[in-house]
Amino acid sequence: MKASHVRKLIKPIENAYSEMFSGRVYRVGKGAVSVRNHSGSAQHTVIGVHGFLENHCYFTQAYDGPNTELILLTCSNYHVPVNGVTPETPDWEVPIKHLEGTIEYDACLLNQALQNLPTTERIRVHGHSRGGAVILEAIRQWPELYERAEIVLEAPVLPQGKLHALVTTLLEPVSHGMWPWLIRLINSAPQSAYGQTFFGKMNSRKRQLLSKLFYATKDHLTIVRNIENIMDWMARTDTAVYRHVRHGTFLIPATDRILDRQAMLASARTSPTTMRIVETEAPSHFITLDSKEWVPGLETLGSVAQG
Repeated sequence: MKASHVRKLIKPIENAYSEMFSGRVYRVGKGAVSVRNHSGSAQHTVIGVHGFLENHCYFTQAYDGPNTELILLTCSNYHVPVNGVTPETPDWEVPIKHLEGTIEYDACLLNQALQNLPTTERIRVHGHSRGGAVILEAIRQWPELYERAEIVLEAPVLPQGKLHALVTTLLEPVSHGMWPWLIRLINSAPQSAYGQTFFGKMNSRKRQLLSKLFYATKDHLTIVRNIENIMDWMARTDTAVYRHVRHGTFLIPATDRILDRQAMLASARTSPTTMRIVETEAPSHFITLDSKEWVPGLETLGSVAQG
């Protein structure tokens, strides 16, 4: 990449979205892990891994039970979307050798969180979109850690998957130097100009979270690196990784204009384990935001922990 392009891409992006958060935030490398306070005694643990240009608020309303210990990843070089909490450095942090902004880096971040933070034996790890790839890569790096965890892969980036043709067409002519200009153009356009095409039918929560997508990262370089790494990871990762996933669900939307739905299904169907494939009626890539009804209930976690 040209030095002039890098200079344009590393110009900071100000954080434009946050929500009130009660809990602790741990800085881990170039990312963070937040642990939300819960009012009841924790009966199960959910770890949420957000997607490309999203933040951890994607999961907060889907898992709002008083007995749910919710642990939320903030991927490398993304803003932590919380108010009024001072991040702390945990004593369990281990340096990460991978390049920041990659699926491999964020997988190491997830593994550190899973190894050190859950206080229950009943664990679900839920990833949306790019977050699905982060989970699979984390399992590939450390399969033993996930033997008793339930995995939810929602509209996931998968081995041998593809971007939707519409997204590929848009990205093909974009050089590195054009990214800052293109993002300024997107942010200045009314969301109605592109939102319905990519995001499907809107509701208040989708509008709230998706209107600030291009402010999620700390710089434009992370956006470029995420996209290039997603495409590279899908192409070179073998579906053999599925053999390490013991329990869980692939959640597939009825319509997806971000990822290629047929390639996603074809990849999921190669799984040799008991992973369920649930083809939801969700009208967009953002299944949880379309309706919480498609998120599997937590009552099954007990049998997973003992299985």
